[in-house]
Amino acid sequence: MTRPPHVEKSMVEKVSKSEQKRLFKKVEELAAEIAELGGNERRKLPVEDEVKQAIEDCGGLKTGARKRQIKYLAKVLRQYPLDDVYSFLAARKGSALKKNLLFHRAERWRDVVINEAMELYDRCRRDQIAFEPDFSSDMISDLLEELPNINEKDLRRCLYQYVRTHNKTHYRELFRMIKAASEECERQKTG
Repeated sequence: MTRPPHVEKSMVEKVSKSEQKRLFKKVEELAAEIAELGGNERRKLPVEDEVKQAIEDCGGLKTGARKRQIKYLAKVLRQYPLDDVYSFLAARKGSALKKNLLFHRAERWRDVVINEAMELYDRCRRDQIAFEPDFSSDMISDLLEELPNINEKDLRRCLYQYVRTHNKTHYRELFRMIKAASEECERQKTG
């Protein structure tokens, strides 16, 4: 399976079909917002020529044809990294798409690390081995690589507590930690 550039490499194995559909829908929303840009803004959009041509093809179309062209534009967009496009729209139009993208990415990271920890916890229980907070985790390593400012000790503690107790407080705290680290990384990129 080839991975679209906007899907994180470490989360590819864990993305369900329904999650993949949601991701595609988000790119379609992006395509629709791009299609509404004026000519001057389109020229400044940080995309490849192929994407610019697909955007130009949206102009002047009515209802059904326009919807099909926007779907095609979304298909073309999925072939490229989209962070710069989201940032451009947020800066130019105050678009909430970038904020929503960060929110959903944090949700996916939370779910991915929880799923991995739950699988390990179940294996430990089955094999009658102690489950410890410092367990080996590829997903946590990938998360720390993407968000180096997250506190690994706090993340592991909270993850461990959630897996052991299923207390929703820990579930929400995991999300809060990941989202805060994601927003901080985004601020560092732009500022």
